[in-house]
Amino acid sequence: MKLIMKTIAPVGRKHTATVIFFHGSGDTGHNLVEWVRFLLRKDMEFSHIKVMYPTAPVQRYTPLDGELSNVWFDRASISIDAKESRQSLESIYETANELIKNEIDEGIPASRIVVGGFSMGGALAMHIGYHVNTEIAGVFACSSFLNRGSIVYDSLANRKSPNSPLPELLMFHGDRDSLVPAEWGEETFNELKKLGVNGDFHLLKNAMHELKAKQMMQLQEWINRILPEYSSGVENKL
Repeated sequence: MKLIMKTIAPVGRKHTATVIFFHGSGDTGHNLVEWVRFLLRKDMEFSHIKVMYPTAPVQRYTPLDGELSNVWFDRASISIDAKESRQSLESIYETANELIKNEIDEGIPASRIVVGGFSMGGALAMHIGYHVNTEIAGVFACSSFLNRGSIVYDSLANRKSPNSPLPELLMFHGDRDSLVPAEWGEETFNELKKLGVNGDFHLLKNAMHELKAKQMMQLQEWINRILPEYSSGVENKL
């Protein structure tokens, strides 16, 4: 499945790392770019990193009474207790992993790729980084959660190489989020930590189900640390 894509790439040079930023349910990659631009008063851009903003396919979404919407996967309800729709997830795994494979084919190692997202997009990113492809560099999730009994937890608990490193995790959650309570995000973070994931969880004061400017600045700093710019000598070998 080919996705509509909005991309912010370095000007005048080949990128040496990639960030894939998944939007929340009912949104688009284009709208997410505009939201980030509004918060930062500029694009989230880097001298050496390409940032990709794909748009989810249009499909029927149960929480909207089966109406069509741009969503990454279907689910019974927006609840941490709901069962995952694993058939729906399987469909988007292949599509999202194809984005990673395309970057690898362009010469970007998996260890130079970060995936993340807002709300449902953050949940997808955690599925990708801790179930589908654990070789990527990092995962970020904003106002997101995993369902109790998630396949992600099963996958981490049954890893064939339990001592191999996992992608670093960065999570943000608003303390006034009424759609996805902060407790769901904290529970998700703690469960992943128990299963060997290292990272940080930031509770945002007076924040609802939203992105904030300070949060985006912290995210940029984290991305730069996870995906540092190569020295010119190393970059020329890519």
